[in-house]
Amino acid sequence: MAGSRAAIRYAKAVLSLASDRKSADAVNADMKLIANTIAQSKDLSEALQSPVISPAVKKSVLLEVFKKSDKTTLSLIDILISNNRIAILGGVAVKYNQLFDQSNGIELATVTTAIPLTDDLKKKVLAKAKQLTGKDIEVESIVDESILGGFILRIGDIQYNASISNQLGKLKREFSLN
Repeated sequence: MAGSRAAIRYAKAVLSLASDRKSADAVNADMKLIANTIAQSKDLSEALQSPVISPAVKKSVLLEVFKKSDKTTLSLIDILISNNRIAILGGVAVKYNQLFDQSNGIELATVTTAIPLTDDLKKKVLAKAKQLTGKDIEVESIVDESILGGFILRIGDIQYNASISNQLGKLKREFSLN
């Protein structure tokens, strides 16, 4: 919990600094890259968490991996290293992306389907979600075969469950009541 709160504070500070420097878009792209890289690389994630690896080694690895990043992003890495908080870099990146999207009126829609979304279907979901919320929407697609078919759409606090497993569950409850 404390790491999460710290990640939010650092993300807010970086967003404010990036906005002042007119580099918020570039830093957002860097943060997406950092979040995805840390999430996908078990070795990098473990290295950042490891108390055995020195901060100097962590810093050199991060600067090599993200050498094309904006100077604000590189400053964040320096500050996290000097404050012994580099383990929360992935969390800061995720929170930054969320705060950036909120400040630009972009809402994240999560669509869970049994099979991967086609580009055509993704466009239809984007259009419908934008119509429902009135905001720009960014779609994240999740494949979960357990829903059998249909989809589950989540936008903020709103969830629309049109999955077959949900409909079967409703039928089961109706029959058990009788």
